[in-house]
Parts: sequence; C-alpha cells; structure tokens
Amino acid sequence: MIMLTLLWTDIMVWILIFALIAWGWVISRSPQVKKQWHTIFKSSIAMASATVLLFYLFFTLLDSVHLRLAKTSPGQNTEQQYSEMLSLLDIIFSHNIKNTERTYSAPFATHEYVKSIVIDENGLTTQKHLPLKYVSKDDDLLSKSIVALAVGFVLSLFLILIHLFWRKGRGAFVAMKKVLKGEADLPWRTAYLTLTFLVMTFTWLYILSYSYHVLGTDKVGGDVLYHSLKSIRTGVLIGILTTLIMLPVAVILGVSAGLFGGWVDDVIQYLYTTLSSIPGVLLIAAGVLVMQVTMDNNPTWFETTLERSDLRLLFLIVILGVTSWTGLARLLRAETLKISQIEFVTAAKAFGVGKWTIIRRHIIPNLMHIILISVVLDFSGLVLAEAVLSYVGVGVDPTMHSWGNMINQARLEMAREPMVWWSLFSAFIFMFILVLAANLFSDRIQKVLDPRNDT
Repeated sequence: MIMLTLLWTDIMVWILIFALIAWGWVISRSPQVKKQWHTIFKSSIAMASATVLLFYLFFTLLDSVHLRLAKTSPGQNTEQQYSEMLSLLDIIFSHNIKNTERTYSAPFATHEYVKSIVIDENGLTTQKHLPLKYVSKDDDLLSKSIVALAVGFVLSLFLILIHLFWRKGRGAFVAMKKVLKGEADLPWRTAYLTLTFLVMTFTWLYILSYSYHVLGTDKVGGDVLYHSLKSIRTGVLIGILTTLIMLPVAVILGVSAGLFGGWVDDVIQYLYTTLSSIPGVLLIAAGVLVMQVTMDNNPTWFETTLERSDLRLLFLIVILGVTSWTGLARLLRAETLKISQIEFVTAAKAFGVGKWTIIRRHIIPNLMHIILISVVLDFSGLVLAEAVLSYVGVGVDPTMHSWGNMINQARLEMAREPMVWWSLFSAFIFMFILVLAANLFSDRIQKVLDPRNDT
C-alpha cells in the first residue's frame, strides 16, 4: 500500500506547473504574444538554454512527489505503519541510498581515499586503502559506458519521436527530415541535440551508479551524485518560488508609486528605501533565527525531519521574497513615470479612463520585458544566494540536500591532506549549468522584448 504525501513546497511546485500550463494556453490565444515568444526561440542559444532549464525542472518534479510505503499489513487492533517519506527520485536512486560506504572515495574509485589502520594476521599494524564495499570488482568500465551511452541514445531518440508525433502527427517523419537539414521554423535540431546530450549523460551516470560511485562519496560515505541531483529541487524552488512571491509586491508597489504619485509615492519610497538600508544578510539571518527558535519550541508540529526541513525551506523562500522586491520596485517606478508621460497614456487620462484600467492595458504591457528579464536574472541570483546563505549557516536546514550545504561541508574538505575536491566540484558544475542557462535565456528575452531593440 502506498500513501501519497505532499509537503508544502510540493503543493506550491505543482500549483506553479498548472499556472505555467494555463499561461501557455493564454499565450497561444494571443497572436502578438505568440509571435514574440516564437522570435525568442528562433535563437539556438535560447532553445538550448530552455531545454537545460526544462531538464532541471524535470528533476525538481521527480523530487516533489513524496510517497510513504506500507511496512506490514495491519492487524485487527493495530494501525497501518508507513515508512519514511520517499520521493520518486529517492526510489530511482534507492541503490545509492542503501550502498553507503564508510568514508571518502574518489570518483570511479575502487578503494577508499584515505588510508586506514589495519592489523594483519601476524599482529602487525599497517596503513592501507581499504576496498569499497559497493563497487564493481570487474574492470569493465569501457563496456558498461558503451552500453549506457547506447541506451541513452535510444531513449533520447524515443523522446524526440514522441515530441515530433505530438507536434506533427502523421507528418512526423517529414518534419524529422526538415529538422535534420536545419529547415524547421525553429532550431529544433539544437534542442534535440541538447536533449540527446543530456539524456545520454544522465543515463551513463545512472547505469554506472550501480557499479561505481561516479562522483565519489562524502565524509560519511554518501553518494555525491545522489546529493547533487537532490539539491536541484532546493535550488530551483528557491529561485522560482521566491521570485513569484517577490514579483506581485514589486509590480503593484512600483507601478502604483510611479502612476499615482503624491502620498502613495512617498509611502512606497519610504518603505523600500528603509528596507534597502538594512543589510540583506542580517535581515535574512534574523528572520531565519526567529523561525528556528519557533520551530524548536514546537517540535510537535512535525512528524518527520523532512517536514521540519521543508517548513524551514518555505520560510526561507518567504523571507527572501520579502527582502528582494525593492530593486525591481524602484526600477518599475522609474519606468512607470516615463511611460505615464507618453501620448497614449495622456490621451487615456483625458478621456476619463480609470487608473487601474490604464495600468492593466497600457502600463503593464510596456513593462513586461523588464519584468521577465528581472524574473530570470533574479532567479539566477537567488540560486547563488542560497549557496552563500547556507555557507554562512543561515540558509536551508543542514539536513536538507542543497548545493550550499555541499559547499559548506567542502570548505573543510579542501583543507585536508589529501584534498577532497569532488563535492565542491559537483556542486559547482550543477549550479553553474543552471545559472548559465538562465542567464543566456534572459539575454535573449531582453533582446526580443525590449522595445528599444530592433530585433
């Protein structure tokens, strides 16, 4: 028996997904907006970046469905007992969770990274590298890699065919020829090549994870690949949900200050000037510490450690959202002041059009390029902010998987002799790819949606 259990952040993630689907449907009904997004995706870089972002979102969704498995059948007078919460990603990598080594091991190593004291049969004490328990003893890395890459290629080809049939139906094979020749209306060839590379890489890592610790193990023998993939959810949630919390506040206050003026402008300016004067790290640290004390004083709120760490993540998202809206609000106020002096807005005021109607029909559409660009750039900044906050100890719960916690633990490992580098390297690579894809995508959005540009 399986019981579906949703955390607070799981609910927010799935609400976001349905909202994005609804937004996509709205875009498809507007020829002008549809044409703008079509222009955005004409760039090969934008298409590749979007594919990478969707790949990260896929892992976020896998880690946002939590289940509890029944342990045994209940008796007549006993209740059903369930195991701890497991996400779909945990179930997929259950072998990595179970196969925990004793201590550090390097990527693809067969022995521990540090020497251990061993007493032999003659009573002599020696130091040597002990063999790992859960790695393949056969030297067949090359053959397994070839099989894994072949499986990944077939899987990616299957996904591409599904997408083509969904888009073109019976004309899928004709569309495939156009894609291969680069004659499609969008650079689908770039998207398919990016998808093939990502799927083949992940399949290679996943299949070899049964025989090796492909990215090594940490201090307590945990698999670094599993920790890195689990950290995707934390980074994406902080980047997306914090932005969505911040966005309505920044838009409403920024536009109101620029259009209404007077005492409304004075109050809003005073509010964001005061908030900006407080050091952000100190404000976030104060909020996190207050939240931590509250949680410590109410341990009955949580049944599991996962629920506790999830609530702390949710509070951190809210705190970051409350403290990060000031920059966008100031920018939107300045742009609103400029737009409000343009002829069509002046004419709307002269005809007696209400200010909220002016905001909805004239101000917001002309601010959308700034809002979208800020959203993507803020996403990148918040992903990096989580790493910094966790590094200084005021980020997510130490028991939660995150790139910041991996970097925080790696600072002591880098000072070891011999140096343990793979935890920091893995966190850096996963974070770098995500932030780079988001920044490249935002550059394309700025180029297309900014009215000052010709393309």
